[in-house]
Amino acid sequence: VQIGYYQKGSHQIVNLNQCPIQDARLDPLLAEVKQDIQQRGWSIYNETKHQGKLRHLGLRIGRRTGEMLLTLVSKESQIEGLEEQAAQWLERYSSLVGVCLNVNPDRTNAIFGQETDCIAGKPSLQEEFAGLKFQIQPTTFFQVNTEQAEALLQFITAELSLQGHEILVDAYCGVGTLTLPLAKQVRQAIGIEIQSAAIEQAKINAALNQITNIDFQAGAVEQRLPSLPMTPDIVLLDPPRKGCDRSVINALLAIQPAQIVYVSCNPSTLARDLKQLSEAYDLTLVQPADFFPQTAHVECAALLTRHHSPA
Repeated sequence: VQIGYYQKGSHQIVNLNQCPIQDARLDPLLAEVKQDIQQRGWSIYNETKHQGKLRHLGLRIGRRTGEMLLTLVSKESQIEGLEEQAAQWLERYSSLVGVCLNVNPDRTNAIFGQETDCIAGKPSLQEEFAGLKFQIQPTTFFQVNTEQAEALLQFITAELSLQGHEILVDAYCGVGTLTLPLAKQVRQAIGIEIQSAAIEQAKINAALNQITNIDFQAGAVEQRLPSLPMTPDIVLLDPPRKGCDRSVINALLAIQPAQIVYVSCNPSTLARDLKQLSEAYDLTLVQPADFFPQTAHVECAALLTRHHSPA
């Protein structure tokens, strides 16, 4: 059994027993779980033939709490002896709080399928970010570099100089990673996210932290943003690597909030979108952050200020 990462530009597995850039507390699981899978005789998925069961192994850790989740991604939901093995893993690893099974039956490059079940323990781990508590599930998007994400949040907060009367919209809000700490400094926050499961988690996270001035909305940003009953003072954008759809840019140019903060993990799509927004906005500052040390990737936060009043 080989478990590791894809070689760059391919689907060839680079077999690893430890990883020099992930949290070192996960290394024992990487080596030992591989042996357990081998001994169980569970079949490994062949993406060319669309045969076999186990497709991926997912390991998550709360950087601050140390809580871990182990997730197997399988083509099928029935894996002989999984419940017994999951119980053994929980007993062996004191920081492991849950073992989950995600079922992905499709012939696809997507990692996760739509169905995730908790086999043993809890279906989520708890992490602390910016002094707040977050529940994180196996398929939840959450920044892996907690320290750098907090540093970027501090930069954004300082540059916005929030006074407490603002209305802030967090587009692509996920589970509220940035929405929740910023909501504590504004009058009202609105989070928009297309994945309804993430919105449900965001609501749980808001309740965990007793933050009540947030309205989390499930839906596409390009549809929700133009239909807001008020004009926000600030819009925070944190889209996927492909950047914002042109309809999102058009919606921003139509409602023209006073400030836009654009957080991006892809400088090329960031540059494309900033050029389009320059029709109505001045780019005042760009702050890079090294979220992914020892890689070519860089995160950036761009601050834009409206240079004329909306029509």
